[in-house]
Amino acid sequence: MPLRASDLLTLTREGLYCPLGRFHVDPTHPVERALITHGHADHARAGHGTVLATPETLRIMAVRYGEGFCATRQEARLGERMRIGDVTVFFAPAGHVRGSAQIAIERAGQRIVVSGDYKRAPDPTCLPFEVVPCDVFITEATFGLPVFRHPDTRGEVRKLIESVTLFPERAHVVGAYALGKAQRVMALLREEGWDRPIFLHGAMEKLTDLYKREGVPLGETPKVAASERKDLHGAIVLCPPSSIQDLWSRKFPDPVTAFASGWMRVRARARQKGVELPLVISDHSDWPDLCRTISDTGAEEVWVTHGQEDALVHWCGTQGIRAEPLHLLGYGDDGEAEPDPGQEPHMEEASA
Repeated sequence: MPLRASDLLTLTREGLYCPLGRFHVDPTHPVERALITHGHADHARAGHGTVLATPETLRIMAVRYGEGFCATRQEARLGERMRIGDVTVFFAPAGHVRGSAQIAIERAGQRIVVSGDYKRAPDPTCLPFEVVPCDVFITEATFGLPVFRHPDTRGEVRKLIESVTLFPERAHVVGAYALGKAQRVMALLREEGWDRPIFLHGAMEKLTDLYKREGVPLGETPKVAASERKDLHGAIVLCPPSSIQDLWSRKFPDPVTAFASGWMRVRARARQKGVELPLVISDHSDWPDLCRTISDTGAEEVWVTHGQEDALVHWCGTQGIRAEPLHLLGYGDDGEAEPDPGQEPHMEEASA
């Protein structure tokens, strides 16, 4: 009898499960063996028995949860095939954040790819997405509506620099998610010629230091808490999105509030959050790239999860591709639900 996709992956209370390999992918509860796509907290949780992930993701998990985040850990080298139980597995770059990977599961000529979160846009802090041809593609749908079309990221960063030039006495306080987005914004600022210090909220420090140790050039990044108020005129400050409007932000001189997120394409969201300078910078694929990626994989069947599932399922139908929503629970709708400072190591963060 031919192998069915459901023989390779099925849904359990903990999330996607491979019965032939006896492992879960990005489980939402502690399990015996977990394969992790990337380090955001809605995909990478502490408390599993064995964790298999890229070396970068394992180091990110250790920073966030402590060295004892699992009983044993195993490094997955990109492209290296591994036998686990009765299946073969390999990891491929996802382009989402540092260390992020898609996970391909194979048996008897059938291949399923779990993409996790991914983007096709350039990112100086991580490897670019690689298309992995497959029979079944499991895609996110965070920005799975035609209205979501992300602009050129460098243009968004230049808007920030131009605002500082226009208002040299005002601090520019930029909300950005602590893992991936903050470091990407910093790297883009450096590439656009910003050579002054970039001030950081304390919640950004550990992960930014990790990126630096791994060779990502982010320049001078002093902590706000250690800085004089006079040094913050005309400064660029990065903080968790939740800090933009709280008491912490009131220490800055006449701050311009900014937010780096794909959701800033929706003006109503920017107004609701009191954002003066919305920056449309996302670590997820927009609608054109979601559609392009599905086509590029050549998949005959697509499973859609966390996001605007129905719209993407409908689009697949118009292309003659079988598709269905997975209705997975426990993942952020934007991958960027940000923890409040001090919630480490169990910070809740989703990936956008």
